[in-house]
Amino acid sequence: MMPWLLSALGLVILLLAGDALVKGAVNLSLRVGIPALIVSLTVVAFGTSAPELLISVNAILADKPGLALGNVVGSNTANVLLVLGVPALLSVLHTSGCLCSKSYLQMLAASALFILLAFRGTFDWIAGLILLTALVLMLADAFRDALSHRRDAAIKALADAENIEDVEGADPDMPWWQIITFLLLGLVGLPLGADLLVDNASIIAERYGVSEAVIGLTLVALGTSLPELATTVMAALRKQADVALGNVIGSNMFNLLGIIGVASLVGPIPVDPEFLRFDLWVMLGCSLLLIPFVFFKFDIGRLLGIALTLAYLVYVTVVLS
Repeated sequence: MMPWLLSALGLVILLLAGDALVKGAVNLSLRVGIPALIVSLTVVAFGTSAPELLISVNAILADKPGLALGNVVGSNTANVLLVLGVPALLSVLHTSGCLCSKSYLQMLAASALFILLAFRGTFDWIAGLILLTALVLMLADAFRDALSHRRDAAIKALADAENIEDVEGADPDMPWWQIITFLLLGLVGLPLGADLLVDNASIIAERYGVSEAVIGLTLVALGTSLPELATTVMAALRKQADVALGNVIGSNMFNLLGIIGVASLVGPIPVDPEFLRFDLWVMLGCSLLLIPFVFFKFDIGRLLGIALTLAYLVYVTVVLS
């Protein structure tokens, strides 16, 4: 039981530390005069992916690369099937408010690039640079679109009070000591939680005779998808879940390009043949399932929620078997 308890403890530390880092970084950025728009596109986006990034880097440093790749591929699958499926059981997800067709096409392009590089057999530093270059180009495009939207809406300032309220974790009145405390908790907690989770997940894999890649695809991937799932469930309960689709698309794109891109620069990540035969195609298939919701604005109702959730349970069963 101890490896399971320590894995759960590591995951809890990761989630709390990631949340603390986002709060601290957001308020530090706003205090030193960085516009709220830039904070939203950079600090929050990177901060919320810090747990996945630390897990992948720690896994490579601990010579467990299968865990890193499994985490990303499994998280992307869980993001579509669970993060959209479970909230739909509680409330219909209205996708008409999500104008994300361009981002969705970019996500599909990122998925295709990722799979193409996977067929090289290893994600090395060359693949890492290619993935990070694609991420920079997509972030630059999103930043340009955001600036254009703000200009078209004739918003006078980027960092006014209304914008600040829209940024996750922002508190204009947060004192400096609290900002520093959040930053320290995040910077100390993230590596500690990642180390606990990676080490004990590896012990579980050895004890039950499954590969590190399988643990990454299931236990670790599910754990790192919990923040997105919890956020979307709460939004569904408040009848405000129409933006869930955009969040899933953005998260999946950063997982593929950013996390594996950085991790590949730390050390090579061999691609297990099973990924090429099965898991990568499941991930791509899940991404293609979003076409009716992105382009035709179909709502995700309870029946679809049941189907997506059951599909994830079947996938996990197949992987574990």
